[in-house]
Amino acid sequence: MINTIFSLSSFQALCKPAPYSSDPEAIAERDACDYSQKITAEMARNGTAPRKIRIYTDGIYDLFHQGHARQMMQAKNIFPNSEVYLIIGACNDELTHTMKGRTVMTDEERYEAIRHCRYVDEIIRDAPWKITDEFMAEYKIDFVAQDSTPYVTDDCDDLYRDIKEKGYFVATERTEGV
Repeated sequence: MINTIFSLSSFQALCKPAPYSSDPEAIAERDACDYSQKITAEMARNGTAPRKIRIYTDGIYDLFHQGHARQMMQAKNIFPNSEVYLIIGACNDELTHTMKGRTVMTDEERYEAIRHCRYVDEIIRDAPWKITDEFMAEYKIDFVAQDSTPYVTDDCDDLYRDIKEKGYFVATERTEGV
């Protein structure tokens, strides 16, 4: 059996909540990413990407539950041969209440719940409803992970259509019965 000795500071670093995108730790990680090196799904699958794969998934995450955690786990592990940096976006209350309806938890409570999921590397507060090319470039996002069922809104038959058409979409499986 191999024994690993952790210093208290190493242990604390492993056990702290994920940073918000505005925190120095997240900014440093983003700045260190050479986004000019475009990552293909094939590179990510084969483990030949020259850097971490930056995967983004978004949602409301009200009453954070095992289905949410399972989605994040799938996104974090979608490319088992590559190192994945998982970014979670959550919409604020104003946008959520306008586009989807009321929530039980406030946006700050939802953000804080997400930060403590072990699969999460970074949180984007006040995430947009629709992902744009500019948003992907700002956060240096390589792929967007969601379940493959089209997300229909009043003005769109699939919120992730553009992402899918551009080849930036990776599918997770929805947890049934939740």
